[in-house]
Amino acid sequence: MAKRAIIPPDFRAAADQLKMSPGIVSGDHVFLTGVTGSDAHGQMPDDAETQIRNAFEKIGSVLRAGRLTFRSIVEMTSYHVGLREHFDLFNAIRLEYLGEPYPAWTAVEVAGLRREGAIVEIRVIAHNGSID
Repeated sequence: MAKRAIIPPDFRAAADQLKMSPGIVSGDHVFLTGVTGSDAHGQMPDDAETQIRNAFEKIGSVLRAGRLTFRSIVEMTSYHVGLREHFDLFNAIRLEYLGEPYPAWTAVEVAGLRREGAIVEIRVIAHNGSID
């Protein structure tokens, strides 16, 4: 099966440095690499709300580059450092981006993430065909 990378311009440096694709099309699905809430300059904000919003905005950037929307997401896994401290905030922001039918979702508490200071990492799978 042929596959194709999705690399928005603002992800090019990270994709080259880490040797990864922000998104990869395989068949009828697009698999997005997990994203944290760092800003456009790679700095990690101190506050949870900014980190969470940045992560969803990064997901949107990759989806748009693949001509998809948040409605295309069929599955989401979120990894949280201190899940209980920011879960309600995460959930409220998540619902600003995602609507019915809501994607399948798993939230996992972890001891740490690769990016220093990150409290959340989100990965999604999107469908790139018509969804009934």
